[in-house]
Amino acid sequence: MNLHRSSFVALLIAAAGLSALPVSSVRAADNLGGNAVPGVCLLSREAVFAQAKVGQAASQRLSQLADQASSQMESQRKPLEADIQSFQQTSPSLSEAQRKQQGAALQQRMQAFQTQSGEINQRIQLTRAKAMQTIGQEAEPIIASSYTSHHCGLLLNRDAALAGNMANDLSGEVVQGLDRKITTISFNLEPLPSGNGK
Repeated sequence: MNLHRSSFVALLIAAAGLSALPVSSVRAADNLGGNAVPGVCLLSREAVFAQAKVGQAASQRLSQLADQASSQMESQRKPLEADIQSFQQTSPSLSEAQRKQQGAALQQRMQAFQTQSGEINQRIQLTRAKAMQTIGQEAEPIIASSYTSHHCGLLLNRDAALAGNMANDLSGEVVQGLDRKITTISFNLEPLPSGNGK
């Protein structure tokens, strides 16, 4: 049972970690230098999400939602674990029929708990994806403006660049523009898509 709890908590923490996304450092790549390639620009979406105020606010909200879900599941897990422990202690004195009946009832409760844990994890993942999509939509015109003002002909993912001149990195400019445009978004836990068993 503790394995399910720890994996559930780990999933919640991972799901809530919008700002904990890996943001690769380009400092080492800067040292290699070279000439900037005209028309080739770079952007790190991960850095934009992690550094922009709206991304940080979304990360905090996701963490809050994950904590609430974890508390809710914890309040259901404790009585279930207590009942399992009680069953394990009393099962030697029960008849075979009683053992089967009580064991089946506990198994059913355990499966319902695991199903609910999975559904909550799905909802957190959906919520995270929707928040990132919303931030991405807010950033699109800013990215387009930066792209145009820097005379870019090609926009590459900065996080995929191993080395080079990062002079045409638009990430910082996009973060500043996003901070001027929006600093927070409001959202609650997304419902599961209809037809998902409920």
